[in-house]
Amino acid sequence: MKNDINLLAYYLPQYHPIPENDQWWGKGFTEWTNVVKAKPLFKDHYQPILPGELGFYDLRVPEIQQQQAKLAKDYGIDGFIYYQYWFGAGKMLLEKPAEAMLNNKKIDLPFCFCWANESWKGIWHGLDNPEVLMEQTYNGESGYIEYFNYLLPFFQDCRYIKVNNKPMFHIYRIDEIPDLDVLFETFNQLAIKNGFDGIYFIATGNIHSKNVIYNSNVSGVAGLDSFNEIRYQQKTFFNRQSLLGKLENKILVKIGYTNEVGKRLKPLVLDYSKGVRSLNLNFPHEKYIQCVFPNWDNSARSGNKSLIFKNSNPQFWYTHLSNAAKKLKLHKSNPQFIIIKSWNEWAEGNYLEPDNKYGLKWLEVVRKVKMEI
Repeated sequence: MKNDINLLAYYLPQYHPIPENDQWWGKGFTEWTNVVKAKPLFKDHYQPILPGELGFYDLRVPEIQQQQAKLAKDYGIDGFIYYQYWFGAGKMLLEKPAEAMLNNKKIDLPFCFCWANESWKGIWHGLDNPEVLMEQTYNGESGYIEYFNYLLPFFQDCRYIKVNNKPMFHIYRIDEIPDLDVLFETFNQLAIKNGFDGIYFIATGNIHSKNVIYNSNVSGVAGLDSFNEIRYQQKTFFNRQSLLGKLENKILVKIGYTNEVGKRLKPLVLDYSKGVRSLNLNFPHEKYIQCVFPNWDNSARSGNKSLIFKNSNPQFWYTHLSNAAKKLKLHKSNPQFIIIKSWNEWAEGNYLEPDNKYGLKWLEVVRKVKMEI
């Protein structure tokens, strides 16, 4: 990677049918299934949010990933972070697009992986039933060896993003790994054995992670290189059984947000245009990486349980991304990356790809900021 600021965007591979999704959601289910069914939930709520020039693509078509990579590169994206779903014991989902990319050298864009290590649940799609559809498991050293061996051909690819000869590897829910030291040790040893200087681990989460320690030199457990914070999580602030939690619940019931037992009755709506200036937090330590987002409306997936940032548009997205770049310029000792969530999470209304309302303007902002860096 270059020495200046690099912009990396999360990449969702759920745009092709798989047998598991066929079974759970119906034949032919992809991310587009929910996108096209979305309805406005309140006055001036813009839904459905539909794609622009790339259309309702199918990632089984090789040319699609080539077009995505070219579009990203032309507008200043330095790499994709592919979500990678490894559930343990060799079980994976949605792995085909990354495998196809590995074998298609016409897809000329750097990439890395984010291990999305969480169980899949029906509640993701707005269901009241929180049944686990696919359970995330951890199988100790032998499981990590198996996982590393699967990842190794990707790490060895010249397009794979490396920092100081270390393949970059994001972990979505680091706190849920029961033997994190075993993971770090196993991956690092195998990486060195294969000619690297270790693995560049990045924890993805929030500032309340138990594995994030704030002082002048250290962030998290031994072996953790960087911490990428995602702050826009939907949750209550206090334990529901505490005094403050009970008071919070009463307030939420009174404003009609939840019922007495805490069930969501309407979406949480925040104003992107008013909050955008406060989204760029101060850097808590020298391993901190900013995460920014152009838009967010996951009502296509979650209906009344959704989180919606209204009034997101390219103008305010420019403010958010530009502020992030300016802050990073003042922190030269921090990793010189900005993470964008996301390239193509359409059912979450979270994307950079062209849409049918603003066209290429989300990406034009990226190119403008990149030229200003």
